[in-house]
Amino acid sequence: VSFARDAFAFQIRQLVEQMEFLERQVTELEAQISSLLKQTGSYITTIPGIGDTLGAIILSEIGDIHRFNAPNKLVAFAGLDVRVTQSGEFTGTRQKISKRGSPYLRRAIWLAASRAAFCDPILSEYYQSLRARGKHHLTAIGAVSRKLCNIIFAILSEDRPYEAIPPKEIRHHSADFTM
Repeated sequence: VSFARDAFAFQIRQLVEQMEFLERQVTELEAQISSLLKQTGSYITTIPGIGDTLGAIILSEIGDIHRFNAPNKLVAFAGLDVRVTQSGEFTGTRQKISKRGSPYLRRAIWLAASRAAFCDPILSEYYQSLRARGKHHLTAIGAVSRKLCNIIFAILSEDRPYEAIPPKEIRHHSADFTM
């Protein structure tokens, strides 16, 4: 570009300065979020896939966990429960999530599940078993999201850190091999 070179250079410098300013603001915001989350004393970030920002979103959207008396109520609040399609005697076989409830909570849990499906041993095994049964990636992530909702409910209601404990049938089989 030979014409208006100075104007273009000025615009580019302005855009770079704006981007640097926004990056500094994001860094400050993330530090503030981390600080406030640590003040709550919540164990939500002990769950794989949930960092400070997602943890703060989840906690702020849920509010008091004692509003929910069962994990399936939290799943429904997040809109991750299955919607039943039926009319008269017809019952649909293709089920989708209801998407009622908090879209912010649903997105935060979905993002956490997308990460946890590959970094948490229990959720990864669950994800891989669904994929082995022929389920689509998004269907498997939806199932992991519902399981993650159950984990979040347990962690928050019992106020304890997350521990990756294999299901009972897996623990019994591994105990047989140690004898």
